[in-house]
Amino acid sequence: MTEDMKGMIDYKEELRRTLEVLRKGGIFLYPTDTVWGLGCDATDPEAVARIYALKHRSDSKSLVLLASDVDMICRYVREIPEMAVQLIEVNDRPMTIIYPGALHGEAGQPADRHILAYNVVAEDDTVGMRIPMMDFCRELVAAFGRPIVSTSANISGEPTPKSFSEITKPVLDGVDYVVDRSLEGGSTGQASSIIKVGLDASIEIIRK
Repeated sequence: MTEDMKGMIDYKEELRRTLEVLRKGGIFLYPTDTVWGLGCDATDPEAVARIYALKHRSDSKSLVLLASDVDMICRYVREIPEMAVQLIEVNDRPMTIIYPGALHGEAGQPADRHILAYNVVAEDDTVGMRIPMMDFCRELVAAFGRPIVSTSANISGEPTPKSFSEITKPVLDGVDYVVDRSLEGGSTGQASSIIKVGLDASIEIIRK
């Protein structure tokens, strides 16, 4: 995004408003580097539960998270595979990596910003995280200081919205804040690739 575009939509004010929603435990609708997403604090199990409820989706499934950089990912997994770091260094398009050994709380445990909410993590203690290739998302997560949820902005089973115009009214009505739609110019409109990486350097391509 150019500096001119940032000025036109009051870019800093949009970041401030979204951060305020995050810090209050709210959920929001925002354009990502892939498609429109639903977001919240990934360390807050109550906020995460609201997203599952809005999507009519079982919390037995995990959610993709956004992190600002490798250092942030390292704080929320027991050990980051070297292969994952290499993939991030050479990557040139949206890529979600599934990491082993997520650090997370348990059901009934209050939010703790130092560990992920139990309901964003898969049953095998893995978690999918992506460093977004979009200024707004990356700056938002960096300013917040911990990962945020990034799941598609649709009811489970319905089409994924590639643009703001495709988002349904129940989803729009179910969030606390909607990020300015003019920011969607940084989205590809396509889902990210998904790669599962093990500590033994194993790689499994889930989605190209």
